[in-house]
Amino acid sequence: MKSIVLTMILSVVLFLGNDISAQKYNTVKIGMCTDVHLPTMHDAEYRITTFIDAMKKEKPDFIIELGDFGTPKENCVPYFKIWDSSPGDKYHVIGNHEMDGGTTHEEALQYRNLKTGYYSFNNYGFHFIVLDGNDKKDPNAKGYKQFIGPEQVEWLKADLAKTTTPVVIFSHQGLAHYSSADEEYGVENYKQMQEILETHNKNNPHAKVIGCFNGHTHYDYAENINGIWYITITSMSYHWLGKKYEHIRYSPEVDKNFKWIKYTAPFKEPLFTTVEISSKGTIKIAGKKTEWVGPTPWELGYPVELKKYMRPAISKRNLKFSLK
Repeated sequence: MKSIVLTMILSVVLFLGNDISAQKYNTVKIGMCTDVHLPTMHDAEYRITTFIDAMKKEKPDFIIELGDFGTPKENCVPYFKIWDSSPGDKYHVIGNHEMDGGTTHEEALQYRNLKTGYYSFNNYGFHFIVLDGNDKKDPNAKGYKQFIGPEQVEWLKADLAKTTTPVVIFSHQGLAHYSSADEEYGVENYKQMQEILETHNKNNPHAKVIGCFNGHTHYDYAENINGIWYITITSMSYHWLGKKYEHIRYSPEVDKNFKWIKYTAPFKEPLFTTVEISSKGTIKIAGKKTEWVGPTPWELGYPVELKKYMRPAISKRNLKFSLK
């Protein structure tokens, strides 16, 4: 009788032990910024230094910038060195402005020690994918690109097929679509990209794509589409308004030496965030607020309907997802 009782107790302990083991969750902490636009800002050194100093205190598992950081020109070299001074792992995303001033795509990659603008890595129980939205849809097209080409699409499919852990995607141009006052945002083949991700999720419930982070629009926005979060992080530095809303916000001297600032609505303090993701089903984005420098966009007549996207802040968010 005693042996039967002991066997029953042992079975219960083993069952509970297995259940407890099944409830172990992975958590990763990411330091994130985007659209620093180092050549544009007169106080670029202060902005990027503030981010790196904050991350040294926050101690994330890695840091990443989501594009439009700077070009490999002499005036930007010191800022790249500040970025590289951060301890631990550091990752770059290729933005459209990385190719400004005659810089080629290949030169932008080489300066960041990247072979391609798309790659993946594993960290703390998650699979991370970096995409490059600067492919050419039309070889003869001029201007900035918003497209993920066939070669990269096939690479993405193959990479997803190999993963066994939850997936987070980073890109500069977003994988979701929305409009601003005068521009369409999101890669041109966003529907194709979403279909690929959603098909993967249906076939891999425990290794789902749970979130896609992007910069580019300088908006503060999050949207869930068919179970995947599409999260836009606003610029570290400003919102672009354009020549119609020109306004000198600092001084004639700053305006003379940094000719693009007058077409922006700058943020008084640099904006960036930390993101904590748990396989328990949460994406926690730390909030950070500042002020506009000078008049707000609305005081200059900028379309008020864009207030829902545009603010001198990164909103605090606690987003939920399911791995079932």
